Amino acid sequence: MKASDEICPVCGGELVTKRVEKLLRGGDDMAVAFATADVCQRCGERLYSPEAVRFFEKIRTRLANRETSGFVPLGNSFQVTDVPSAPATP
Repeated sequence: MKASDEICPVCGGELVTKRVEKLLRGGDDMAVAFATADVCQRCGERLYSPEAVRFFEKIRTRLANRETSGFVPLGNSFQVTDVPSAPATP
């Protein structure tokens, strides 16, 4: 982790450069990717470089087209359908 010279555009907090995990979805499939991002220490906002965003877009396109050769299977995914409803607000 290293401190960035910039401030968070959302809350004005301090940004720190970190390696982060990003969950990407394309079609019915998902992939986990790692990238470098400036992460706000106050609100958690992540700022990605244009190169990282292009990388994410390529992965999403490959997933949507079911072009997953070279991707490593990572366990199973499940959809939770029995989520309790939120309490009514007064």
